[in-house]
Amino acid sequence: MVNILSDHDLDILFRSARSQNGWLDTPVTDVQLQALYDLLRWGPTPANCSPARFIFVRSEAAKTKLVACVSEGNAAKVHTAPVTVIIGHDQKFYDKTPQLFPHMPSAREWFSDNQVFADTTAFRNGTLQGAYLMIAARAIGLDCGPMSGFDNAQVDAAFFEGTTTKSNFICSLGAGDPDKLFPRSPRLSFDEACKVL
Repeated sequence: MVNILSDHDLDILFRSARSQNGWLDTPVTDVQLQALYDLLRWGPTPANCSPARFIFVRSEAAKTKLVACVSEGNAAKVHTAPVTVIIGHDQKFYDKTPQLFPHMPSAREWFSDNQVFADTTAFRNGTLQGAYLMIAARAIGLDCGPMSGFDNAQVDAAFFEGTTTKSNFICSLGAGDPDKLFPRSPRLSFDEACKVL
């Protein structure tokens, strides 16, 4: 029998959860960050490719470096957040395929022999893992503030230099300040967004 989450749990993950614009002065601990990753890593990716790479920006020095890369409207959000995670994707994720998909030794070549396919796979599934991160964060009691208003090339130079990882988006984590929330925006209805064929 399939286990179903309670309405309370679904509210925490989706219906009552909000994208945060401001933060309370409540630290995010190493234990919380490790628990967050220990949840999100179980989310599925094809061939278990797991291309996402995460940098948790928490120190003042790292925050200053990241603030210099973001749009003016996001600077305060990053600076005041207890942690902002940079979600990136390793374009040579396939080097980990022998470790992550050991029953199919040839799987590495699916990607290493076709870099366009590898890049698409890395971006798509790194994005997917970023979504897992937000759901996992909410599941362990953290609020999220995802953002895309930043200079990817600048972030890559500042945080991923010398690696094969490229930034995708950033997401602040912590205890959100309810006084900084905007009114909730509407969502599309099922009929507007979906078709059943």
